Amino acid sequence: MTDFAKLMDMLLDRARSAGADAADGIVVGGHGHSVSVRLGEVEAIERSEDHDIGLRVFVDGRNASISTSRLDEDSISSLAERAVAMAKLAPQDPFAMLAAPELLAKDWPELDMFDATTPSADDLKHAALTAEDAARSVEGITNSEGGSASHGSVAMMMATSNGFSGSYQRSSFGISAMVLSEKDGVMERDYDYTAAVYHADLDDPAKIGKNAGERTMERLGATRPPTGSYPVIYDARVSRSIAGHIASAINGSAIARGTSFLKDKMGEAIAASGITMVDDPLRPRGMGSSPFDGEGLARQRRVMVDQGVLQGWFLDLASAKQLGLEPTGNAGRGIGSPPSPGTSNWIMEPGEISRDDLIAGIDEGFLVTEMIGSSVSLVTGDYSRGASGFWIKNGKISHPVTEATIAGNLNDMLMQITLADDLDLTKSTAAPSLRIDGMTVAGAS
Repeated sequence: MTDFAKLMDMLLDRARSAGADAADGIVVGGHGHSVSVRLGEVEAIERSEDHDIGLRVFVDGRNASISTSRLDEDSISSLAERAVAMAKLAPQDPFAMLAAPELLAKDWPELDMFDATTPSADDLKHAALTAEDAARSVEGITNSEGGSASHGSVAMMMATSNGFSGSYQRSSFGISAMVLSEKDGVMERDYDYTAAVYHADLDDPAKIGKNAGERTMERLGATRPPTGSYPVIYDARVSRSIAGHIASAINGSAIARGTSFLKDKMGEAIAASGITMVDDPLRPRGMGSSPFDGEGLARQRRVMVDQGVLQGWFLDLASAKQLGLEPTGNAGRGIGSPPSPGTSNWIMEPGEISRDDLIAGIDEGFLVTEMIGSSVSLVTGDYSRGASGFWIKNGKISHPVTEATIAGNLNDMLMQITLADDLDLTKSTAAPSLRIDGMTVAGAS
């Protein structure tokens, strides 16, 4: 087993020896195993194992980041020397830095992010076949894109030259199925999947397959919707995208650059009064949970939008310094890239009515279940996306629709949101089904 602590000590020591004033590093190792099937036969079995090291060095106010998958001592020494040489050629960056020692996390909670369950290839094959068989058993299904099941685990360690050291493990499991059907020469497909940190939290593969088959059949005979201004319901499958746009717009890097339509809205209402959004990196078994951030700062649960009012930005050290604020422990980190602010478990809290009740309140409108392409400006808030789903008439789902475009401006859209109660917390970005009134739907001319 790779000794992460030994590698990290070597990495930081070589960085100092090469001339770095300060440095931080990350070591990541893991394995993955997946089985894909199609039409009842195994199509692929894949297994991967990898280890990577990332190093960031600081030299006279300059910095550089570099990575490698070679773990021997000579390669690590060479990596450190190249990183220092790169930093000496980089422009000075007054905002890049290590966290002050008093800001570094000293301890953190156990977040239950690792399940030692290791399914065999036969276990994964059985789950993938069960999901696909259930999908193909739905009457009318004519073909299959296949089923799959996967398992992976990753361990990481991060350390800085000024005293921080932390590590954790994470596991993941997944099952999916996608099938096809055809009507009048037009083919439709749909899917379902389940993913979880713990194997026991996965949905039943037969349920996943059945959902995929039924969703595919429901799409047959789709037409283009009428053009006009209508209420639009984002199904929970796609409503996460709205939450994602808000996260991007309150990202400290965008605020510091002045490239967000929300840059001047701190403390103001940016959404309907029922909207509360929370970033919770400490949620046990959360897909986005982590005990410390990519700069070694402690994580904390933060209410970012409270009853529609914007409360804060996602900040790493650099964006916080640019804005004259304190960092929030929201730095993410890639192996070969510097930290940047982002979300963990980003949650739009649910409303109190069902999705069916949202639909029942609409005389004519659009239920979106799939989105295609994107033209969203986070500078102006202008929004346009391709979509398909179902037309709503007299409070009921009428028929499937496709080749639609929905458009508006996020400033207006956020003020028109009504939330359903069907929040699914198995994803790192989560939102319930939601209704937005007064959107432009473009379909049939």
